[in-house]
Amino acid sequence: MQRYGMTIPFDGVPLHAQREWIEELEQLGYTDVWSAETDGADAFTPLVLASQWAPSLRLGTAIIPAYTRGPACLAQSIGAMAQAAPGRFVAGIGSSSDVIVERWNGLSFDKPYARVRDTVRFLRHALSGDKVTEEYETFSVQKFRLKAVPEEPVPILVAALREGMLRLAGREADGAIINWLSPDDVTTVAPIVRQFGEQKEIVARIFVAPSDDAASVREMGKFAIAAYLNVPVYRAFHEWLGRGDLLGGMWEAWGAGDRKAALAAIPDEVVDDLIVHGTPEQCRQRIARYVDNGVTTPALAVLPFPGIDARAALAELAPNQP
Repeated sequence: MQRYGMTIPFDGVPLHAQREWIEELEQLGYTDVWSAETDGADAFTPLVLASQWAPSLRLGTAIIPAYTRGPACLAQSIGAMAQAAPGRFVAGIGSSSDVIVERWNGLSFDKPYARVRDTVRFLRHALSGDKVTEEYETFSVQKFRLKAVPEEPVPILVAALREGMLRLAGREADGAIINWLSPDDVTTVAPIVRQFGEQKEIVARIFVAPSDDAASVREMGKFAIAAYLNVPVYRAFHEWLGRGDLLGGMWEAWGAGDRKAALAAIPDEVVDDLIVHGTPEQCRQRIARYVDNGVTTPALAVLPFPGIDARAALAELAPNQP
């Protein structure tokens, strides 16, 4: 079955008012909803609501930071979510970024690869109901046993950008979560994960702006790109993908504190690469290219740009469109 997901919760709508939106996703043929943790809702609350409002949807986190909950607390949250929706929950974890971990949560963003690896290994044991006593490289756990053991195994996915984390996602997890990349970039990252098994899932958060006003989308898209791609982990990712020359001007201006010049330095072609836009049909065709190039689960994120009706976009981008 081809999976087809949507990012929740929706911007600008209180959680309690999103029931009809999420019920509509089910009716429109979406198979998944995926949440995140940045500066809005936590990752679990929207999924708990969706688990009851739309009982056919698979629920996933993309992602939970590996730092911002202690290991036992993270296992408890995952175990409880999996019990609320048996067989329908996927735990996506990742390092997140220094902005979220250090600046917003006051924690040290130290050894991100090792922290994610250790968290995956701990969760494998804890979610099975084993008593865990282990000295990991980045934390230790003494005599912890999870009482909220999931009734069915919980797949674990790792958010991955460059080769090390992509290999970890393939070697020790059930697949990878990727974002801020083009359909062609998928051909670079997917084989690294799939060298450990063709069955590995690859979830891609795909940013979508269904609008034929290309000039407006490009203008707003540059703000979104600047907000993410100046974060060190994303800068390194796009340097690795080969966009160093295209984005060098933005990085230089941003580093000098000139935000206006940084935005102006972003080429239109980078926006066109990283943000799906155009008519709904053009958007669906481009989303299909991600799938053709190795994505198993597109997880759409409708960008809240002026002139875009997010509710209408759910139907316009739905998988059951002719």
